[in-house]
Amino acid sequence: MPRTRKAPKFKTVDELIERFGVPPSRILMDPFPGTATEADVLRYLELADKKICELIDGTLVEKDMSAEASYVASILIGYLQGYLRANCNPGMVLGADGTLKIMPGMVRIPDVSYTSWDRLPGRKVPVAPIPELYPDLAVEVLSPGNTKAEMAQKRKDYFVSGVSVVWQIDPIERTVRVYNTPDDSATYAVGDIVDAAPVLPDFRVPVADLFANLQTPPPKKRGKANGSR
Repeated sequence: MPRTRKAPKFKTVDELIERFGVPPSRILMDPFPGTATEADVLRYLELADKKICELIDGTLVEKDMSAEASYVASILIGYLQGYLRANCNPGMVLGADGTLKIMPGMVRIPDVSYTSWDRLPGRKVPVAPIPELYPDLAVEVLSPGNTKAEMAQKRKDYFVSGVSVVWQIDPIERTVRVYNTPDDSATYAVGDIVDAAPVLPDFRVPVADLFANLQTPPPKKRGKANGSR
């Protein structure tokens, strides 16, 4: 079950934006910030102009997405599924539509997540559209609109909820940062092999494989808006 926490109160719009670390354009005003619920997350998924939103302290924040991020996530999911088949299927892997209530009042949507069956009732996939669950491993693949402040807040939320390991994958810089705390990370680049210890023993991924066939070569520096800076 997700851990509990006290939701912060906001006096100004600036405080709201600082809490989420995202541009105002990604903060939805319907329903008004502070009044949104899980039902609103599901409602936006069913609209013709579908929006994938996370719920943070009663506010809907639209998830930034890109084709590159989706591609990289799919490669990682393939590796994870291969690992599960070779190791007696120890858990569940979800993709970027795997909506999770990681804490009361907070719905996060990792690009990839892994959860051990040992923490799931009956060792089965939850039926609820937004299960009350925090994963063992949460993976965020950066899209162009992600910010450093946003990613720092996401990592903090994941670890407060109970997540053991967080990966932050950067398709432009071609790196994987592995976090075991919100702020301490090891960085793996092309040519390295990245693991997910202690969550997935002996799981290994060549970093270069995650970025195979990407069209844009990595620049020397990434723009200020992105989460890697």
